Amino acid sequence: QIVAAMRAHSATVAVQEEACRALIYITVGTGTDAQGCARKQAAADAGVLPLLVAAMHAPSTTTALQWQARVALISITHGTDTQSSSRKQAAVDAGALLEIWQWQ
Repeated sequence: QIVAAMRAHSATVAVQEEACRALIYITVGTGTDAQGCARKQAAADAGVLPLLVAAMHAPSTTTALQWQARVALISITHGTDTQSSSRKQAAVDAGALLEIWQWQ
């Protein structure tokens, strides 16, 4: 439902911010526990990584939304599970590296 909301309301900053906050809460953790890693992978499998990148550079974006999208990206891609490398690569493929680098 988070991904669907992000897709349906891509130009609505409030929806994007709430979605990012929800993703952060769902995926935050050490990245070593099986349940946490499964939540991270589920978010990536749902296609949220490109949506987070899009939220960072949407014309209506705000500094707060950019920060929350970056934190969500970091949370989702962090981990030591066997799928963490594919999540990181998916984020790079979605343009996350450039977005994070431009923010600095």
